[in-house]
Amino acid sequence: MNAEILCVGTELLLGDTLNTNASFLGKELAKRGIFVYYQSVIGDNEGRLRQALELALSRCDMVVTTGGLGPTYDDLTKETVADYFGREMVLDETALREMHDFFDRIGREFTENNAKQAMIPKGAVPLQNHNGTAPGVFLEQDGKTVILLPGPPREMQPMFLNEAVPLLKKYRQSVLCSRNIHVFGVGESKIESMLHDRMLESMNPTIAPYAKDGEVLLRVTASAGDQETAEKMLEAPVREIVDLLGDAVYGIDVESLQNAVVQRLAQLGMNAATAESCTGGLISKRITEVPGSSEVFECGVCSYANRIKEQVLGVGSETLRRHGAVSPQTAAEMAAGVRRISGADIGVSTTGIAGPGGGSEHKPVGLVYVGIDSGFYQDVLELHLARGYDNDREMIRYLASSHALNLILKACKKL
Repeated sequence: MNAEILCVGTELLLGDTLNTNASFLGKELAKRGIFVYYQSVIGDNEGRLRQALELALSRCDMVVTTGGLGPTYDDLTKETVADYFGREMVLDETALREMHDFFDRIGREFTENNAKQAMIPKGAVPLQNHNGTAPGVFLEQDGKTVILLPGPPREMQPMFLNEAVPLLKKYRQSVLCSRNIHVFGVGESKIESMLHDRMLESMNPTIAPYAKDGEVLLRVTASAGDQETAEKMLEAPVREIVDLLGDAVYGIDVESLQNAVVQRLAQLGMNAATAESCTGGLISKRITEVPGSSEVFECGVCSYANRIKEQVLGVGSETLRRHGAVSPQTAAEMAAGVRRISGADIGVSTTGIAGPGGGSEHKPVGLVYVGIDSGFYQDVLELHLARGYDNDREMIRYLASSHALNLILKACKKL
C-alpha cells in the first residue's frame, strides 16, 4: 500500500512551526509496510485543502493528515474530508464526554466552539485523544483510507501509535527494517565511489547514502514478510560495509556522534574532559545533551584567553610566545592540562580560528587544532575547515567539535 502525508497549517508554510510530524509518520508507516510516496503541506484554506486531498487520493491508497482538527473556524480538515466522501458530520457523544472531562481536569471552561471537535464524518471510526481534546478519524471508502490526526506532536504521535496502528494491521503485506551506519571523516562522494556497484546491484536490501553536517549516514533497508526475516537479510551487507569502511564507522543505529561517545566511554568505565577555545563549550554541550553523560564527563574548561590557558590549564608561556594560541603545541598542552586537573581518563582540546575575522596568511580562518591526551594515546589533528563552507563560523565550530568527539572514539579504540 502507498500513502501520502498531508500536513495542514499555515504556521507550517510560514516556517513558524517546524514540521516534525511528516518525519515521524514517514518512519512509522514504513515500519508497517506502507510506503509514503508524497508529502504535502497546505495552509488553512478550504479550497486548497480540497485540491490537495483530491490529488493525494488520485495517486495514493491512503492519506494521513495532521492538523486542522481544532475548534476554530479555520480548522476544516474533517469537514473537507467528509464533503469529499459525501458524508454528513455527526456528533460523537463519547468524544464530547471525554472533552468535558478533560476541561474539568485542567480547570478550564468548556466553550461551545469546542463541541465542534467532537463532530466526525458519519460512519468513520473516532480515534481517542488522551493528550488533548480533538479526536482523530479513521475512514475507509471506495478502496481509499484516510486517517486524520491532530497537529501537536504530543497528541499526534500517541494517537497514531495507540489508536491508528492497530487498525492498520490488515494492510500489512510486508515490513521494512533498516540499519543505519554512521560514518565520520569520509565524504559522501568517496563513499559513493567505494560502494557504487554494491548500491546499484543491491535491490533488497537497498543501500542509500545521506549527507549530514560533516558526516554520512548509510541506510541499509530490507523488505520481507516479517521482522525477523528482514533483520536477518541485513546482517551480511551491514557487516560487509562496516568491514570496508573500517574506523570511519563510528556507530550503527546510534542517535548521534555524542551518543556514540557517551555509550563507548560508559562501556569502558572511562571518562573524559574538554578544554575548548574556538568551540567555546560546544563539545561539552553536545556531550551533556546525552542522558547518562554525568557518568562519563568530568568537566569542561572554556579557555578563550591565553591567561586562562596558562593559569588554569598549565599551558606554558613559552609555548604561547613561540607558537601562539593556535598551534599543535598549545592544543597538546591544553588536552594534557584538562586531563591533569580533572583526573579524567581522556582529555580533548580545540584551538583555532573560527572567523569570520582573525585569520592571516599563515593561520587562515578555519585552521583548527584538536588535541587528545590519555595514558594510551596522544595526538593532534590539524584541520582546515573553511574549505567549502565560505568561512561559516558556526559550521567551523560544529565540525571542530565533531572531530574532537570522533577523536575520543579513536582513543577508545586504542585500548
